[in-house]
Amino acid sequence: MTAVREGLPDGRYGRSADQRADRKLKIIGAVLGVVLLGVVGWLGVSYISGQDLSGRIITWDAVSDHEVKVHLEVVKGADDTGVCTLRSQATDGSEVGRKDVTIDQRTGQVDTEVTVRTTKRATNAILVGCTGSAAGTG
Repeated sequence: MTAVREGLPDGRYGRSADQRADRKLKIIGAVLGVVLLGVVGWLGVSYISGQDLSGRIITWDAVSDHEVKVHLEVVKGADDTGVCTLRSQATDGSEVGRKDVTIDQRTGQVDTEVTVRTTKRATNAILVGCTGSAAGTG
């Protein structure tokens, strides 16, 4: 006996319903992927361009049980002003000092030394962040 094959021969009458569905899903997935990349890129650019001040701690030194000296560098627009927040912690991770530093010098890069008073010996100095505004708006 000869086996009888049910259905249509492969490739003879176009794509099957499964192949058409797979193709549609691939197209939809590709479009959604491109849209997602676009949104992530747009959010990244808007976040970075919205940063008025960019700061970093160059060095820090716990000079006593109640003081930390911090060398802070801030890059900004020449007419921008703002505030950078510094924080110090003890060995157990508790906060022992915090200070807001006003950055209003009319230069693009500001190097300043700041003293943060602490309630006990600090084991670090952290730049929490910098926020700013253009001159005349804040």
